[in-house]
Amino acid sequence: MSKLACAVTGIMITAFSLISLSAQSQKKNEVVLETMKKATRFMMDKVSYKGGFVWAYLPDLSRSWGEMEAYRTMVWIQAPGTPLVGQLLLDAYHATGDEYYYEEAKRVANILIWGQEPCGGWNYMFDMAGENSIKQWYATIGKSGWRMEEFQHYYGNATFDDSVTSDVAKFLLRIYVEKYDPVFRPALDKAIHFILESQYPAGGWPQRYPLRYDHVFRGQADYSSFITLNDDVIPENIDFLVQCYQALGLKDVKGPIMRALNLLISLQQGEPYAGWADQYTVDDLQPAHARSYEPRSINAGTTVGMIYKLCNYYKLTGETKFLAGIPAAISFLESMKLPDSEVVRFGRRPLEEGQILVPRFIDPDDGKPLYVHRKGTNVWNGTYYIDQDITHTIGHYSSASVIDIGKLRRYYEEVKVLSKEEATKDSPLLRSEPTPLPEYYVSYRPPRRNARPMSVEQIIQSMTEEGSWLTPLTAYSHPYKPCKEMQPSEETRYGQTFVGDEYDTSCYPATEEVMGISTQVYVSNMAKLIQYITNEK
Repeated sequence: MSKLACAVTGIMITAFSLISLSAQSQKKNEVVLETMKKATRFMMDKVSYKGGFVWAYLPDLSRSWGEMEAYRTMVWIQAPGTPLVGQLLLDAYHATGDEYYYEEAKRVANILIWGQEPCGGWNYMFDMAGENSIKQWYATIGKSGWRMEEFQHYYGNATFDDSVTSDVAKFLLRIYVEKYDPVFRPALDKAIHFILESQYPAGGWPQRYPLRYDHVFRGQADYSSFITLNDDVIPENIDFLVQCYQALGLKDVKGPIMRALNLLISLQQGEPYAGWADQYTVDDLQPAHARSYEPRSINAGTTVGMIYKLCNYYKLTGETKFLAGIPAAISFLESMKLPDSEVVRFGRRPLEEGQILVPRFIDPDDGKPLYVHRKGTNVWNGTYYIDQDITHTIGHYSSASVIDIGKLRRYYEEVKVLSKEEATKDSPLLRSEPTPLPEYYVSYRPPRRNARPMSVEQIIQSMTEEGSWLTPLTAYSHPYKPCKEMQPSEETRYGQTFVGDEYDTSCYPATEEVMGISTQVYVSNMAKLIQYITNEK
């Protein structure tokens, strides 16, 4: 064969290979799109309740769970709940251009609007069966959750805890600006008004609003009105208002944003305990208590989070005052490092290089660690108590925090040397015109801790014929059963467990494999498939 003939043959083989690869890629795209549609139809048409979700379900839907067991008629807000599914559906719409996903996102938005409280915010969940049904839930399942004290009292108002109200508000904002459908604007405006109205003059927000003071618990004042940092109440509300400024051009929210940002500086305690608490009294901005296992304290984990956020607030505003208190905060964390002997007594595995173990809760007056223990068997006879003994602390809420102090310091040093122009080049707060929100919201991550990432092929192959991704449920709970009030107990066998006896309705890590339907698995698998589709464009 001549050299020319060989060259032509080689070109033909290469072209054929490229065509073959292109055909394979096209076929795989079609399979991915079919898988996404099938999974979404199953979740929306068979699993959801009128477009609303909880976290997990038995395959026959006979039992379901949010953070606690839920009625079938309930819609759960906390992630990975209903707003996250709505955001995922908009991501799928952007990736595929398929109007089906937008229409399903509208279904999610409509059910969330149905559950909006008259005040404009949202509770952890709502019940399509009506208020009597949710009151019954609080009086039984909620009241019996030993460690779930936030569910032991029905307030009838809205909460900022766990990003509940801000998550719904962000989704409504995003679906509104998608096509500027006016049907979503009233609920969005109502949510914006609620967040602005509930802000204290000092700049912070309570955990719940309208304000309530009626749940005096074990002799301590109702904490739901305190200015709250826990679970990022203030940062999440700031983030939502920044998005409103960014996407809607609402100039009036800039003042409330800056009040909240400036308050975060004021909430830092003075040296030598220069950290942040989870909540503060309103009149004097002093650290305050919350649940029985959340004593009045400086929280090391919250302090780490605030250091990162203040660095980011410098990038948002260009104002160096947000960096000023960070060196003292880092020095405070380093000063709380526990000796190796305490690390061993706490039961931690060996720390990695650069990590330190510190008490989670630190007395703001004298710097002593506050370690949390409990005794009893359930909510009716159990109590939490505080001491300075790091052994046998509660298992469901760690009394110590592992901090990568080197990584924390490096991030601060990197941000500190940025000029104002470099730091703020992407700041939506310093732009004069509205700018689009990010195109995608949900990032893929394995749905279970320490699980290996799944490939696209594995996700496709693991789907059942009906369109579900059955998975071992990560949490389970005892069904509610009435319990007569008991005398205080000195029992210690439940001191480090997630759940007490059969009367405790708190969820606990599943000890046996129970297969079920997980909203988080659906979201995670879909995010992986969306990632594949967008990379193939």
